[in-house]
Formats: sequence, C-alpha cells, structure tokens
Amino acid sequence: MLTPAYDTSARSGRHETRKKWIVSFVATLFGMMALQMSSLGFAPVIPLIQNAFKMSYSQVGLFTGLYGILALLLSVPAGLTAKRFGEKSVMVAGIVVVSLGLVLLSRATNFNGALSGRIVWITGYRFAFVCVLTALAVTCPPSLRGRTMGILGAMSSLATVVGAPFVGSIAQVLGWRNGILGFAAAALIGAIIVAIFYSGQPAKSPNDASPSAKGRVAISRSAFRTPRVWALALLLGLLGLPSFSVTFFVPSAAESVFKIGTVSSSLIISSGYLAAIFVNLGVGYLMDRFNKWSVMSFLMTIMIAASVGMAVHSLPLFRVCTVALLAFGFTATNQGYGLAADVLRGHESGNVMGVVSLGAGVFGYVGPQALGSLRDWTGGFNIGWYVIAGICIATVAELYLLKGSLKNEVERSA
Repeated sequence: MLTPAYDTSARSGRHETRKKWIVSFVATLFGMMALQMSSLGFAPVIPLIQNAFKMSYSQVGLFTGLYGILALLLSVPAGLTAKRFGEKSVMVAGIVVVSLGLVLLSRATNFNGALSGRIVWITGYRFAFVCVLTALAVTCPPSLRGRTMGILGAMSSLATVVGAPFVGSIAQVLGWRNGILGFAAAALIGAIIVAIFYSGQPAKSPNDASPSAKGRVAISRSAFRTPRVWALALLLGLLGLPSFSVTFFVPSAAESVFKIGTVSSSLIISSGYLAAIFVNLGVGYLMDRFNKWSVMSFLMTIMIAASVGMAVHSLPLFRVCTVALLAFGFTATNQGYGLAADVLRGHESGNVMGVVSLGAGVFGYVGPQALGSLRDWTGGFNIGWYVIAGICIATVAELYLLKGSLKNEVERSA
C-alpha cells in the first residue's frame, strides 16, 4: 500500500527537478537574447555613429574590431570569474555592464567617449557570454545537449534578425542614440529575468548517469592543463572562422565581383542568419539522435562545397553558397560549444568555456585579417574562399582525431 505513495513522491521530485532546469534554461535564453540583440544588431547604425563622431574607416575598424581583441583578453578571466563567483552572478553582472556600456555610447560626445562605451559594452558581453555557455553546461541534461545548443543558436540568430530592425526603426524616428538606449533597456530586462528565474540546478536523468556509456569524460584536473581543452579551443576557432569572416567580406565581394549594392548584400547576410534559425534546430535534433562527431563532419563537408561554390562567377550560386556557409557555420560553432560541454564535465566547466571561447576569439580576429591580406595580395576574393575551404577540411581532420582520442579514453576508463 505504501508503494504508490512512494512512486508518486518520486515522480513529483523528478517533475520538480525537470521544471527547475527548464526554467533556468529559458532564463538563460533570455539572457542570450539580451546580449545578441545589440552585439550584431547594431550594424545598421554604424554609418550614423561614424558620421556623428567623424570617424575614419580605420577608426570604424577599431570600433567594431574591439570584439575580437577583447575576446582574446577576457575569455579566460571570464571563465575563472564564473568558477569563483558562480555563473549566475557573473552573467547578471555582465549583462548589466553591457547596458551601462550602451548608455555610455549613446551619451558620448566624441570618438574617445564612444570607444570607451564600446569597451565597457564588450567587456560585459564577454563575461556574460562565457557564463551563458557555462549555465547550459551546468543545467541541461547531456542527453539533450544538441537540442539545447540548437535552440540557443536559433535564439541567437533570431536576436540578430530582430535587433537590426529594432534599432533601425528607433533610429529613423528618434535618432541612433535612442536606438542604442533601446538596446540598453532590453539588456536590463534580460538581466532581471536571469536574476529572478535562473537557479543553476543541474538536470539529471537515468540516461545520463554513466559518462562512459554516453562517451563523456569528466575532468578532475585543471582545464588549463588538459590538452583536450586546448584542442577544443582550436576546434571552436576553426568552426567559427568561416562564417565570422564571410560576414564581413561578403558585402565587398558582392560589390566588386557582381556589382550589387549594400542593400542587396545585406539581404544575403540576413538570409543566412534567418536560415540559421532552422538549421540550428534541425542539427540540434540530429546531434542527439546520431553520432555527434559524424554530424559535425557532415556540416563541415557542406561548408567545404559552399566555400568552393562562392568562387564560381555566378550570382545565384554565390547567394546560395553564402547563405549555406553562414547558416551551417553559425550552427557548427554553437554545436562546438555543446561538444565542449558534453565531453568535459565537472567543476571546471567555467574554465573550460573560457578557454574554448578564447579559441573563438583568436580566430575571430585572425580570420578577417587573413582574408583582407589575401585580398590585397591577390586583388581578388577567390583565394580567400579556397582558404576557407581548406580550413573546413582541416576541421574535419581535427574532428576525426578528437573522436578517436575520446573513444580511446572511454575504453581505458571502462
């Protein structure tokens, strides 16, 4: 007679645990939305900011390129801070700092003031972004890792798609400064939601109980002394380089090769991020149903074909290949973070995410610089597209090596 009551209590406990991690997951998504709306969404008002402060193009490059520079400097400290103070506190503080930086930018009276606001903005972004990844690693069930990272990627893409018209519409009526203030308000709302609803309670299920059975390895030593962490940092850099670099060079390539204007090239990029919403969701499902490493290799194979296709002198093919490279590249980057969270669990999660984010920052800075140098050296963009294809091939090779390394370690620990 006591068994039904016991079972009911157990089911109630499992339901409560599931509810808590789902609420934390949704709160984390709102935090990510608050970050991403302004991160890439402010692009439409860059010309207005340039005119307001009489920036040269080199100054515009510095203003926008601070993202990569600060990612190099702050990714590891962000991971250490998340481990020391907890991902919730640092995430909320980071989003508040993002809002402060946006306010400073909106009130700036000269270039130095604008640059200072941008520095504060990106500093908060980097700390909060690393904590978003840590939060997902801590709270979401490993058996749902692909889908949760897919949803995160889809929401990031959606934030970019929403953020651009959001700031553009406000700027058109009230000026770019009020548009930036709108981003600041959105960031504060995101911080409040995270502060109230994020609990950080890990989700557990019977299917996740055996790490070796699922091909996951927990690390007990420092993340900084674990070769696989640095290998994953390299992987994240390679995964993100194609889509990040192409985003900045497609407008110039479209204008010089196909003679199409800024609006048309912007539509190509927007289409890529719009497609990324659906690709992220679909690939996330596949990552949980099939072998993750094989799915990632398939994504990179598509990107190899897309990179080569961009070198063909055909505008329709250029459009399709650019959209594919952006959508699949952005998706592969998000799932790369999922791999890091999946195979390297434990109390070092914050440091792991800091190190792998460092890899993304390094290549986010180096990639566009390399493509620009190749353009100046050859006078065309084709060599850049071929180099990206080569990078995708190298990424497939590293995926194969990491898969073999993990398989051997799991077998030794079994």
